[in-house]
Amino acid sequence: MLSNLTKLEFAALDISSKNYLSWTLDAEFHLKAKNLGDTIKVGNQASLQNRAKSMIFICHHLHEELKSKYLTVKDP
Repeated sequence: MLSNLTKLEFAALDISSKNYLSWTLDAEFHLKAKNLGDTIKVGNQASLQNRAKSMIFICHHLHEELKSKYLTVKDP
C-alpha cells in the first residue's frame, strides 16, 4: 500500500481538527526547515514552484477526507 511507502513527518490533520494547534506548529516548523516558511504568510512573494511544494507538503499531512476539500486551493 502506498501509505506504507510514504511516511509522514508528523501526524496528519485529523478530520475532527482536534490536533489543529499541534498540526499547525508542526507544519510551520517543517516548512521553515525546508526553506518554505514564507509560503504560508499572507501576501507572500514566494515563487509558484515553492508555493506548489508547500501545498503538496500540506496536503500530504491532511486526513484523506479533508484533502478533497482543498483540491482547488493553489496558495498555501
